[in-house]
This record gives sequence, C-alpha cells and structure tokens, in this order.
Amino acid sequence: MRSIAGLTKTCLVASLAVAFSMSPTSAGDTPVQTQVSKDQVRKLVETWKHYYAKADSLRDRRNAFEDMMEATPEPTRVQIRPVDADGVDAQLIWPARLHHPIGKRAILYIHGGGFYGGSLRTHRAIAGALAKAASADVLLIDYRLAPDNPYPAQIDDALTAYRWLLGSGYEASNVVVVGESVGGNLAIEATLRQMRVKGPLPAAVVAMSPVTDLAATGASLTANASTDPLIDTAQLDLMRKAYLGTRSPTDPMVSPLYGDMTGFPPLLVQVGSGEALLDDTLRLAEKARKVGVDVETEIWPGMIHQWQLFPFWLDDARQSNQRVAEYAIKHFADKPRP
Repeated sequence: MRSIAGLTKTCLVASLAVAFSMSPTSAGDTPVQTQVSKDQVRKLVETWKHYYAKADSLRDRRNAFEDMMEATPEPTRVQIRPVDADGVDAQLIWPARLHHPIGKRAILYIHGGGFYGGSLRTHRAIAGALAKAASADVLLIDYRLAPDNPYPAQIDDALTAYRWLLGSGYEASNVVVVGESVGGNLAIEATLRQMRVKGPLPAAVVAMSPVTDLAATGASLTANASTDPLIDTAQLDLMRKAYLGTRSPTDPMVSPLYGDMTGFPPLLVQVGSGEALLDDTLRLAEKARKVGVDVETEIWPGMIHQWQLFPFWLDDARQSNQRVAEYAIKHFADKPRP
C-alpha cells in the first residue's frame, strides 16, 4: 500500500489503519506498485481517454464504454448459455471442464457502468475469469438501465436474479454476490433488501471499487482527482440524476454508506489507492466492521477505479480477480475439489 497524499489527516489515519490490518499481501508487508504495473495503468488510462474524448452525455459515455470493451478479448475455456432469470436477461457462464446445466456453486455478477451503462459484452471477460478461478457458475445479468429505467429497477433486477438462482437449485450457502463500481452498490443494496424481508442470504458479498455514497462526500474525490480519470464528482452528479431523479442521495435504500449493516453476510471490499472513491470503500468497511460484520478490506497500490475489469491488460486485475475467486471459494458451503 502506498501513501495516500492529499487526504485529510482523519481520513489518512483511518485509511492506513484499515490497509495495514487487512492488506492484499501478507501481514507486515508494505507493497509498492511496480514499474510494470505503473506502465500498464498508464496505457489503460490512455486507452480510456481515447474512447471517452468526446463522450459528454450519458448516451455518449455508454457508447464509448461499449466500443472500448468491444475491442477487448472474449473469455476463453468457458461455456455460455443465455438465460431468462424470471424476466432479467442474463448469461450463465461456467468453466468448460465442469458438468452442467446446474452446478453446485454460483456467483451472481452485477456489472458497473454508472447505472446507465454496461452490458453482457462489457463484463463477460471478468465473469469468465471468475468462473474459471472459482470453479463456479457465474450468472452475469443485463439489468435495466437509467435514465429510461431509474431506481429501483436495477436493484429489483439484481434481487430477482438472486432469487432465480435459489429457485433453480443453488443453495444460498453456495451463492456469492459480486459487483464492481455501481454493481458493488447494487450487490450491497440487494442483500440489504433481502435481509429486510428475512430471506435467505448469500454466503458472502464482494464489492469491488463500490459506489457507496451517492451524495459524493468522500475527501478522496478531491484528493485523488488527478490520479483517477475514470470517475469524478461531475460524473457522479450525472449518474445520480439519471438514477435517482429527486430522491435523496443519502437515502440508505440507494447509498449503503447510510444504511444499517447489522447482520450483513461476510464482505470483501477492494479499492485502489489512487481511486477517487477510495473513501467510499473505507468508510463503508469501517461502518460495517463496527456493527460486527466480517469485513476484509484490500487496498491495491496505484490502482484506479474499476481496474478489475481489465485482466487482459493489467497484472493487478488478474491477481485481484483471483483474490475474489479465493474469497468466494472460502465461503462456499460446497467447496470445489482441489
């Protein structure tokens, strides 16, 4: 973990405390971003800026994301089957070596994209990577998008897909819910809603670079603005208006930072030290930990928002995806054979 310049003293102390206690490396080790990693991130940022150079509106940004990801490799050594998860379009992805149609273990993957973008194509690579690494089926959902479908359509679809898995033969103890960026928001909020109705909870939840505070109050939005071109206050404002309309961004039904995490399943959160949303992760993790949630927090040196999506370009993405898979395996009731 590298130092986080520019944070307020309070946020810095909290960040360092979390990072040293729960690091992606062994205890006592202080990882430093390698030059290779820096070069890979720099190339990713250059690619991102190329595609987003003239993308100002939500539609333009949605199309830019699709165009960029269309140029990336498709997953290999997996099988893919389109499914209708009780009205939610989805793909079931599993390692080619495993028997099917229904396995024992499943990951529900909820993609990011600002609530208004992202698709099955943009996230098939990470879904395929997790399927192989976790020896599990991954249900990648194509939830409805804002602004045509504002809140709560996205959470409704995520929860419907989770319940479809339970109705299709997967035990809740063998299901892990995973999401990145706003997908991390939806993974947490859908689980909180399932808790409120006292339904069976997933074995664990993984939130990668999650958007937890739609009010955008984190100090890292300013402190890391120069290191993270993928998201900023202006973009948060655009997505918030498209998703929420006039609804308060501090409503715990939309921003998990303001919710009650008591009784939440085991939670892994990943965030990059260079992310504008670093504080979104650290504040949520600390709040959940205070009410007894089993939380693991990983701060990845030099990583920017949503780096996990690019395992074909970033060594750190491949490694962080492997960490997510290992976390899922640890919490599955029926673990894959070695």
